[in-house]
Amino acid sequence: MASTGSTLLLTLLLAVGLVFFLRAASKDRTTVVDVRSSKPAIEVLSGLTVWLEQRGWQAVPEASDPERRHLLFRAQVAASPTLAVLLSLLGGVGAACLGLVLRQLAPALGWWPLLLALLGPMAGVIYRKRAQRAEELELRLLSHDSATGSELRLRAHRDELIALEQDMGPKLGLFSDGSLLSSPI
Repeated sequence: MASTGSTLLLTLLLAVGLVFFLRAASKDRTTVVDVRSSKPAIEVLSGLTVWLEQRGWQAVPEASDPERRHLLFRAQVAASPTLAVLLSLLGGVGAACLGLVLRQLAPALGWWPLLLALLGPMAGVIYRKRAQRAEELELRLLSHDSATGSELRLRAHRDELIALEQDMGPKLGLFSDGSLLSSPI
């Protein structure tokens, strides 16, 4: 009976882990980063605009303010189908394990606790609903000088900023303090 209690505790801890993973997988990771380039601001801005539009971002003219040197882009972010399937499988296996443990603790319930496995796909559904959302990328020109180049402040999802730095960094001469690529999160 003691081993069943510890197995129940471990199974419940796995369920808690799944809940926290679901929260982390759909967490907002908006970050602000300052980026510099030795190239003129017009070249950098047009290069970034083309790159963003190729990735599915759309400029929002009504929210952009050229006088304040501020551009806004929006995109719909899709959930990973592979991760949704994986979470559904993990949820199903975890719920079946919980059902088996409950069956061991209360044999009078029969095999009914195994029906908990049918709740497993809910993990994938919850992930998909929370991960699919509209995101914004704000771009503000901080300075533009023909002698020193240009400086931009970008505010967007961390992964998008990393992709921008890796893809466009060499092409547009972009560089930042490197904190995006060195951060463990």
